[in-house]
Amino acid sequence: MANILVVDDEHGIRDLLSEILNDEGHNVELAENAAQARIARQNARPDLVLLDIWMPDTDGVTLLKEWASAGLLTMPVIMMSGHATIDTAVEATKIGAQSFLEKPITMQKLLKAVSQALTFTSLRKAAAVQATPSSDWPTKPQTALSGQPPMTMASGGSTPLHADATDTGPQGRQIFDLDKPLRNARDEFEKAYFEFHLSQEGGSMTRVAEKTGLERTHLYRKLKQLGVDLTRGKRASN
Repeated sequence: MANILVVDDEHGIRDLLSEILNDEGHNVELAENAAQARIARQNARPDLVLLDIWMPDTDGVTLLKEWASAGLLTMPVIMMSGHATIDTAVEATKIGAQSFLEKPITMQKLLKAVSQALTFTSLRKAAAVQATPSSDWPTKPQTALSGQPPMTMASGGSTPLHADATDTGPQGRQIFDLDKPLRNARDEFEKAYFEFHLSQEGGSMTRVAEKTGLERTHLYRKLKQLGVDLTRGKRASN
């Protein structure tokens, strides 16, 4: 169960998303404009924000920039729009948006996007816990002092593993440097995530889109943005 903030100026959209997410057991806060969204972000501390791009007072991309510049983009944000251009979606992703949903939003696409965003948050929190220094040695990384190997993440699941894990298959383990800005760490994780699925699906963009819950066009833009080699999965399957 998560606290989810839905920001949309259309009453019908807010009601629909609220009904679906409540049925899934989430707590839902609603805002019809950027002003209400700022207050809700401050008071409710949401785990996830569904943010409409086109709103009458301040558009969603501008609000996203505002949160990012103020260090308030501590939760995943899924952008929503029925009229956004590809450039707008790419811009939002570069600023820090987790993903993009095109209206009308189906229940299946909504739940997939929400699940992926919350899963990513869980992974990030788990990584932060692993990287937290011991209270006995507050100035040095815990792994360096305890003699433990660097933290790795199993590409097929959300369980943190150490370097001596037995999974040695292709891309079975990924080592992430946590001592860097969140956006850079997230890009590393997402690149490894998509490379893994490209390898698993033999480079098929259609199957990867189905597996990750992204539209093909958005998936392609995301891969290009992350610098993923689109031929890697095909070579691995040969």
